[in-house]
Amino acid sequence: MESAKNLPIAIIGAGPVGLSAAAHLLERGLEPVILEAGPAAAAAIEQWRHIRLFSPWRFNLDAAAVRLLESTGWESPRPTALPYGGELIDNYLAPLAATPEIDSRLHTRARVIAVTRQGLDKTHVGDRDTTPFVVRVEHDGAEVRDHTVAAVIDASGTWSTRNPLGISGLPAFGETTATDRISSPLPDVTGRDRASFAGRRVLVVGAGHSAANTLINLSELAKDEPRTTILWAVRGASPEKVYGGGDADGLPARGQLGSRLRRLVEAGTIELHTGFGIASMKTLDSGVSVEAADGRTIEADVIVPCTGFRPDLEILRELRLNLDPAVEAPVELGPLIDPEFHSCGTVPPHGAKLLAHPEKDFYIVGMKSYGRAPTFLLATGYEQVRSVAAALAGDHTAADTVYLQLPETGVCSTDPGTSCDVPTATEPKDTGSSSSCCAAPEPVLIGIPTGLAHGRSGQN
Repeated sequence: MESAKNLPIAIIGAGPVGLSAAAHLLERGLEPVILEAGPAAAAAIEQWRHIRLFSPWRFNLDAAAVRLLESTGWESPRPTALPYGGELIDNYLAPLAATPEIDSRLHTRARVIAVTRQGLDKTHVGDRDTTPFVVRVEHDGAEVRDHTVAAVIDASGTWSTRNPLGISGLPAFGETTATDRISSPLPDVTGRDRASFAGRRVLVVGAGHSAANTLINLSELAKDEPRTTILWAVRGASPEKVYGGGDADGLPARGQLGSRLRRLVEAGTIELHTGFGIASMKTLDSGVSVEAADGRTIEADVIVPCTGFRPDLEILRELRLNLDPAVEAPVELGPLIDPEFHSCGTVPPHGAKLLAHPEKDFYIVGMKSYGRAPTFLLATGYEQVRSVAAALAGDHTAADTVYLQLPETGVCSTDPGTSCDVPTATEPKDTGSSSSCCAAPEPVLIGIPTGLAHGRSGQN
């Protein structure tokens, strides 16, 4: 960054990892500019604020962010409590975004359209590494401006680009015309979105923890609204992956989630359809007819898509990226996180070196860095940006020394289709235990927080 050291560093996204990146850059004496498409920081989490997390508060806080917050007199939440997504925002992320250091550098309603090099498209080589980046941004849905920056950290996540409901990675025939029958991935079925689900036939598609959350919440809704019918379709032959480890699960809240879901299916409260790969959808006057590849059909009023997410790479078309052909993560990281072979507990620690692209001083971090792999941990993102900030500051020793360890223990290592980093719909007991399939050994150098991830889309 020597030739552009007086320019700021663009951070795309003001979620937990993006805000953490800003805190680490500030500690390094570097100047961030944070570009958030939503109306406020943590806009994606705002959409699932009704969901409770698996891990307690002490695993949900980034060290640099905490140091910045403590300088304002902020008091940490009770470390053993399990927060809801809304509490994660209200008690941590919103106060972090409101600190003078972050607030003065945060641009909301700032949607990044493209990233490129100043005066160079991706085919030009000359002086590329020393040429500043240009980040083109649409502000407030109207004005478009270019921001000239020294480096770019893409922490925009994957929430806005869900996987399609159809098989083979493509939308089912008729899916794009049935969008008004398809909800968000984690609707608040007992609260904000209740009217869209009460007394209706609801089809949940997917075999991850987001599906489990929605199914359990729908069962609560059905107690008050008995005309509500709950349907569940999975591509695989069995839902065992979602049921998880039960009482043996390293994260008790997650084990309770799977056990409760199993009981609801066995009791007939949830109508399960296995081996149901969606081939086509037909919009009806009163709902939608969903047809599987084997000809079976389900009729529903509304569909909840819990099929996972994929990265939006369109904004990066003019950059020189090196992505794994399978999971669309940085090429050196891809084989280490491929869900065919790895779970969150078997992914080795990694930092700037593995996240690097041919495009110098450009990094994809956080959930987006894992591409289509669902095994991302928020703790991993915190360590990623600590390392990236060190690399951009020229401290390559610190950048290459990654502290995070995710030992292969517990149910996580036998469940490659889902992430340890997922929310829960249960009301788990508040325990002080730090054991989990993803727990770092003592001493804990950074926390292991809980974010949002889904089951492997290929088996949904």
